Amino acid sequence: MTDSHDDFRTIWLSPDDDGVVRIIDQRKLPHVYAEHDLHRWSEGVEAIADMYVRGAPLIGATAAWSLYLAARHGAYPRQEVEMAAESLLESRPTAVNLRWAVERVLAVAGSVDDASLAPRLRDEAEAICNEDVEISLGIGRSGLELIRAIAAEKEGPVNVLTHCNAGALATINWGTATAPVYLAHAEGIDVHVWVDETRPRNQGSQLTAWELGQRGVPHTLIVDNAGGHLMQHGRVDIVITGTDRTTRTGDVANKIGTYLKALAAHDNGVPFYVALPSTTIDWQCRDGLAGIPIEERDPREVSQIYGELDGGTVVVNTTAPGTPISNYAFDVTPARLVTGLITERGVCSASEEGLLGLFPERAAA
Repeated sequence: MTDSHDDFRTIWLSPDDDGVVRIIDQRKLPHVYAEHDLHRWSEGVEAIADMYVRGAPLIGATAAWSLYLAARHGAYPRQEVEMAAESLLESRPTAVNLRWAVERVLAVAGSVDDASLAPRLRDEAEAICNEDVEISLGIGRSGLELIRAIAAEKEGPVNVLTHCNAGALATINWGTATAPVYLAHAEGIDVHVWVDETRPRNQGSQLTAWELGQRGVPHTLIVDNAGGHLMQHGRVDIVITGTDRTTRTGDVANKIGTYLKALAAHDNGVPFYVALPSTTIDWQCRDGLAGIPIEERDPREVSQIYGELDGGTVVVNTTAPGTPISNYAFDVTPARLVTGLITERGVCSASEEGLLGLFPERAAA
């Protein structure tokens, strides 16, 4: 992360072995920076399901690279790709980028012969990653205009509140919700980020705060329930979150707790924006509450917490044995609570009309 933005990547093909895909093991951050090698597609499935990688765009890219690895192994590479695709689609149900990337790569696989399969899937995985970097930069430029406008109207820092990790670590580079912040900071705008801890996996405290610190962006970590208090006292100028899936009509599925932030923002007149690459729009879904599957994860994510002790990393139990636990990973924020959607093509209302205004080619979808 101390490299320039242009050089940073969250997933890449090993320069020494084109049969190895490298990722950052995000489970170990912020205490240990460790890279992890993927040799087979099953390891890509594990990386997605067990959250070595997180964030809808990075999950999609990991799926694409996993299909490339599938094409390199086995006596029947085409069947191996099909088997890998089925397992990948079951690994995380909420993030739409996963299905989008798998379907895109499968379409390429269906158009080439066996001899060309692996090289062609490698090219497609690289293309998905390169496109994501440009999409994130586009989101950054779109959202920068919002931060500029706030900075022009007030003294002191522009206070941005964000939830979960929608940073460079959730994409290939730059991030979604953080991209406008990084560009504003680089431009010299006085910007400060309130970082929700984001229980139970603490993507805010362990990833977003670390990432912002690496970039030198002023930030303060807060507990998840502090956002409403800060808004009541005028200490939040704008909320920007990411999303794992957005419906055609502007409903947004994001990390659990996002809906509560939207309610608090609505009650206090704080603009609530969602930064999304177009790859996270589910053009087939109109009703987020009815149509978006909400993942339920292992109860141990709630009953245990990861941290550092005396120079080593430890996992600590925080609940009494046998405590019943529910662990919903996402919630849906209705479009009526979303001030606007920040995309690579600009900012629009959270509505079908707004999205189609920026993406008219999807009108028939």
